[in-house]
Amino acid sequence: MDIKLLGPLSAHLGGVSIVPSAGKPRQILALLAGCAGQVLPVPTLMEEIWGADMPRSASTTLQTYILQLRRKLTEALGPDADRTAKDILATEYGGYTLRVAPESVDVHAYDQLVSRSRTAADRGDAAAVADLCQQALALWSGPALVDVKVGPMLEVELVRLEESRLATLERRIDAELALGRHSALVAELRALIARHPLHEGLHAQCMLALHRSGRRGQALDVFQDLRNHLVDELGVDPSDRLQRLHRAVLNGDPALDLAGREERHAPFLERLAV
Repeated sequence: MDIKLLGPLSAHLGGVSIVPSAGKPRQILALLAGCAGQVLPVPTLMEEIWGADMPRSASTTLQTYILQLRRKLTEALGPDADRTAKDILATEYGGYTLRVAPESVDVHAYDQLVSRSRTAADRGDAAAVADLCQQALALWSGPALVDVKVGPMLEVELVRLEESRLATLERRIDAELALGRHSALVAELRALIARHPLHEGLHAQCMLALHRSGRRGQALDVFQDLRNHLVDELGVDPSDRLQRLHRAVLNGDPALDLAGREERHAPFLERLAV
């Protein structure tokens, strides 16, 4: 089975889509897929679908939705399959589980790549970090579950995924800065800070990329734009880390231009935070 949650919901078995058209069964499929191999209790599934406004018929209606999903699975399996829909969407004590390999779900594949990128970062392998992060980010085809109405369980997962996506993007950019790819990053970072006008990490990366590209004045402008946004919207100044970077750019600190083995082991912006 091939299931995609990092974008519009997609699930195929033998090349046949098993995604139902109705909203609540789609929610159930998304939640079961995100927890592939785990038993989800019936109360958890009902809370996801109805929240606190649970109808009296919730248990029976949930069984109907499970039946609809199993019908889709049966159609995809065909008459000669050596397993049944109940083997895949199994009833367990007190709940249900989707018995598929976790790696067949893009979220699980994504999380594995992110974990490997952290390990590579710990050993100072910037090239591996950049490659693994890029592979992880390439699994996204848009906002996660963009076409699925989400309840409390899926909402928590969406927040986690979006935060992870941004952190992975920052990790990839840090690695590419350490590899001396600053000029190629400028346009991407310009677009990112326009979308995230209060995100200090992206602004720091943009400042460093611009400085290393010989655009010191523009790097200082990025800091000032960030400061204006923070003061106007939150009433705070940039962090000490950003202010140290600003002073380093202003003074032309030669440490900003450091590249090579030391930086690949500990990117400049990480050392600046110490």
